[in-house]
Amino acid sequence: MPRTAFFHDEKCLWHVGQMHAGSLPVGGWVQPPSSGGLAESSDSKRRLKSLMDVSGLSARLDLRSAPPLGEEDLLRVHSKPYLAEFARLSAGTGGFVGDNASFGTGSYEYARISAGLVSAAVEAVLAGEVANAYALSRPPGHHCLPDQAMGFCFLANIALAVEVAIARHRLAKVAVLDWDVHHGNGTEAIFYARSDVMTISLHQERCFPPTSGSAADRGRGRGEGHNLNIPLLPGGGHAAYVDAFERLVLPTLQRYRPDLIVIASGYDASGLDPLARMQLHSESYRWMMQQMLRLAGDVCGGRLVVAHEGGYSESYVPFCGHALIEALSGERTDVVDPVLDFIGLQQPSERFVAFQRTLLDEQAQALGLM
Repeated sequence: MPRTAFFHDEKCLWHVGQMHAGSLPVGGWVQPPSSGGLAESSDSKRRLKSLMDVSGLSARLDLRSAPPLGEEDLLRVHSKPYLAEFARLSAGTGGFVGDNASFGTGSYEYARISAGLVSAAVEAVLAGEVANAYALSRPPGHHCLPDQAMGFCFLANIALAVEVAIARHRLAKVAVLDWDVHHGNGTEAIFYARSDVMTISLHQERCFPPTSGSAADRGRGRGEGHNLNIPLLPGGGHAAYVDAFERLVLPTLQRYRPDLIVIASGYDASGLDPLARMQLHSESYRWMMQQMLRLAGDVCGGRLVVAHEGGYSESYVPFCGHALIEALSGERTDVVDPVLDFIGLQQPSERFVAFQRTLLDEQAQALGLM
């Protein structure tokens, strides 16, 4: 019986950025950090895989890797000058190719591997080799534009995988659901005028990028109505995501009925993340994954792929990711979330939840979903 595949490559964890204090480049008034550095580090991903190994979850999955994505496929999304400049700097000591997008030696190759993992995960699912798949992709990709890196993202991993899949398998419709806490502006921009790709971004309002992610942005031309932004108020917690799913995400996907669903799974909406304030816990990610499994079984024969995106709490990303992968695979281990109850006590008041629900109801009604 096909199992859940887990795509991983150690080299993805070798990508590093220039000197940062969290998300701020060192220099001027920003002092060098006493330890750590760039918020987007390898530690959270390495600790996730380590937790999976120790819990026994890894042994229950179909563990795979993949080659770097080739230039022919990279050019389906990215411009030749951008790729050439990224490769040139990467062959030296690294540099910057966009806002919040610094990197070191070899990162072009590591980014190609990251994109290759996501594309191979999609291919394995479409070929029927596996039940579904998770790609531990790093660096992430959902902020990356065709000719510019942004927000720790250097190649548009999911968009590249989708374009390859459409070209090779002639898919009529693909849906990309992004629940990273930051707006998936890169994925949105790439498919904004397309009707064959539905993009949905569930994010903290005006977090990053602070000027994008409006609910009014619905697509352009043939893509009108095929982009859905769901900006949530900071601190919305588990209830905000449940309400957003029930009122907007699930009805939209039921109506669109894609051939394939790809999820951009960032864990930066968690209650311990330093770059956002949404207050999710590990059971939130388990719940969202369970909903998507049911929906994928109904609309696209279970063809579902998850790509790792953000998440900057080295201690808590492993527990959120582990819970999600347990749900994806249908497996359960003895792992216990040590702060589940604590984050549960930090959930918003009933009055706040009711206000956020009203805003979501208004958006759903405007879209004819209620």
